[in-house]
Amino acid sequence: MAAASPSDSDGSRAESREASSKWLDAHYDPVANIHTFSACLALADLHGDGEYKLVVGDLGPGGRQPHLKVLKGPTVLTESPLPALPAAAVTFLMEQHEPRTPALALASGPCVYVYKNLRPYFKFTLPQLPPNSLEQDLWNQAKQDQIDHLTLKEMLEGIREKAEVPLSVQSLRFLQLELSEMEAFVNQHKSKSIKRQTVITTMTTLKKNLADEDAMSCLVLGTENKELLVLDPEAFTILAKMSLPGVPVFLEVSGQFDVEFRLAAACRNGNIYILRRDSRRPKYCIELSAQPVGLVRVHKVLVVGSTEDSLHGFTHKGKRLWTVPMPAAILTMNLLEQRSRGLQAVMAGLANGEVRIYHDKALLNVIRAPDAVTSLCFGRYGREDNTLVMTTRAMHRTFQTDLYLLRLRAARAYVQALESSLSPVSATAREPLKLHAVVQGLGPTFKLTLHLQNTSTARPILGLLVCFLYNEVLYALPRAFFKVPLLVPGLDYPLETFVESLSDKGISDIIKVLVLREGQSAPLLSAHINMPVSEGLAAA
Repeated sequence: MAAASPSDSDGSRAESREASSKWLDAHYDPVANIHTFSACLALADLHGDGEYKLVVGDLGPGGRQPHLKVLKGPTVLTESPLPALPAAAVTFLMEQHEPRTPALALASGPCVYVYKNLRPYFKFTLPQLPPNSLEQDLWNQAKQDQIDHLTLKEMLEGIREKAEVPLSVQSLRFLQLELSEMEAFVNQHKSKSIKRQTVITTMTTLKKNLADEDAMSCLVLGTENKELLVLDPEAFTILAKMSLPGVPVFLEVSGQFDVEFRLAAACRNGNIYILRRDSRRPKYCIELSAQPVGLVRVHKVLVVGSTEDSLHGFTHKGKRLWTVPMPAAILTMNLLEQRSRGLQAVMAGLANGEVRIYHDKALLNVIRAPDAVTSLCFGRYGREDNTLVMTTRAMHRTFQTDLYLLRLRAARAYVQALESSLSPVSATAREPLKLHAVVQGLGPTFKLTLHLQNTSTARPILGLLVCFLYNEVLYALPRAFFKVPLLVPGLDYPLETFVESLSDKGISDIIKVLVLREGQSAPLLSAHINMPVSEGLAAA
């Protein structure tokens, strides 16, 4: 994650040095390990103390383990798990009385989770959709044992291919199972009612009745079933519902809900639809020649990024104003608004690591990031105005590589230790004795356990010594020899000692173990222990 603030220097410099002339690097964390996009970033004074925090809807590595994170500067204040992947995060004022502390809304799956003072406040769930009638009939027949699981599978597959109403999650899960698992699934779920639930794809805010910065705002939700919902900020009831020909993925709004507003929705079918306050269906349609990858409203102009690596400017009635080609694919877009200067511009993060800032079609600035930028957010952070927060695609790659190497070296040392401890170590014995050793640890201190056993059937053994022969430059032991207690037949006697590795060059050697009888020089039993490399000293 990187944060930067604009400087006051406006001297003329070459484009390659524009980033350093217009921005001051405030913070850079290459191991932040944040996986998100622009719609899931928000800056807000969540506690009413004038200290603005960064809210992150984190998808987690590989889309697993999503979390809601709140950062203060470089520090993560809170982190809580989410039940599903986040779709958007916004902050808004939901009440008139003091203190005017903004609430946080995070869309995830079919729900909007609302937080106040970073504590759960309210959960709004999208209303359930009517199920497919044919699907309902099939599950009723399965409930009454009129059809078996194979017939149910065939009929549901036919409905999935032809029906306009999608199948429920229960049926989709059933069709993903192996044939051997289907009968048990049907028996478990056939008595349950069919539920069809949609999910939230995008979210933004719309002022309720005043245009002031600290005025109350409604939540505007886009759903997978091609609808837009406007929620009341206090009761969280649905104030308005609008239908679209496609699934909305980006939203831009202007105006106030109680007065007049315009709403632009970029959809998955490659079109942008414009709606007004009293229209239940789109009033205008902008047909794009490629899929949209971002939508930003700059004053009265809708700026659209497309997969043709271009920015396009449109009026709210759909008239194309200009087109600007990009040197690389557009990955993310967001608004840059500097209220002190009355400036609004669009930021575009490109696959080549550039962040380009445009006012209409005029290029204002180019920032070069260490890697491709995946999310952008501009505003007040901490107590600093006009801060740009960026996350990059591989900011944690170096950290992960080092971590994997450390794990690999630890695993190799562990395997080597296991191999050395499990291999046969006893030589030809002159007494009914059995010996094997176990080496534990990664170094520089190892625990060496000798397991000595009397294999005779009835005769105990007494008066034995254990002696260690080793390179004193490489290893140190508390005792070079010690006495062995009476060995009862059939019992295993663990004899423990510690071995200290003295080498810092990653060198290992053999320690020889001799079992002798007191007063005799010839060993009864000998063994060789292959000591592992000390990972602790080698890493240092």
